[in-house]
Amino acid sequence: MTPPTATGSTWAFDAIGTSWAIDTAEPLSSIARDEVAALVERFDREWSRFRADSMVSSLAHGRAASVPAPPDTDAMLSLYDELDAATAGAVNPLVGDALARLGYDARLTLTPSGVAQPAPSWRDTLAWGEGRLSVSTPSIIDVGALGKGRLVDLVLDVVRAHVDGDVVVDASGDLAARGAGVRVALEHPYDPTLAIGVVTVTDGALCASAINRRAWGDGLHHVLDARTGAPVRAFAATWALSDTAMRADALATALFFDGGPELAASWNAHWVRMRTDGRVEWSPGFSGEVFS
Repeated sequence: MTPPTATGSTWAFDAIGTSWAIDTAEPLSSIARDEVAALVERFDREWSRFRADSMVSSLAHGRAASVPAPPDTDAMLSLYDELDAATAGAVNPLVGDALARLGYDARLTLTPSGVAQPAPSWRDTLAWGEGRLSVSTPSIIDVGALGKGRLVDLVLDVVRAHVDGDVVVDASGDLAARGAGVRVALEHPYDPTLAIGVVTVTDGALCASAINRRAWGDGLHHVLDARTGAPVRAFAATWALSDTAMRADALATALFFDGGPELAASWNAHWVRMRTDGRVEWSPGFSGEVFS
């Protein structure tokens, strides 16, 4: 995490490879900022596959087969269980090996080392309980389908413990707001100067995912189908609204696959998604406006 700076009621900083902005009615105290920084560092040290000293890396490289389970283990992996079931295995927390094979590895070489291969069966490989997180064989855990959303929720909780009134935590595509509504444009995945719609987020979260983010090489990007290990081709971008950022983040991933809309309906959540041919779909009851 780079040293953050506070400017007025907006505190901007970089962490976990992206830009953050926290908006509050009054500037956050140094104590609150230190708590946020410590939280982000802890989460990154536990779950980042890009850090050689992380818990995830120790399980990936065989330095350990079992580690003390971080505080977020059950919340995140239990939600992966729902994602896996809803998408018929397309979303899998062991997709890290497949991402690395295509070049999205710890060193960000962006050079494939082999052809796409399916992710291993995480239910047969990954286990947690009684305070431990274990793998039966060295495996790269990647919580990218919902991890940033989880961290946004945790940061929001810390901030709200220190300030009253309206709060917005924005982690470049994953946003949670409490208090006054925040009007957000839905960025066109093929032209960032355009929006395909707008929506107001009030006491909830909005998360987005798109194939133009973290894209490289010949049509490669970070949204993979774990069943094949290859990038998805049907959809270009998704946006999901839910009560928490972790759920919204999870849905933004699930919406790239069959089963995503059904999962959103079961959570009473709303969404928009754009196909790669430009067609736009959205959920019944979506409260925003879609332009195309």
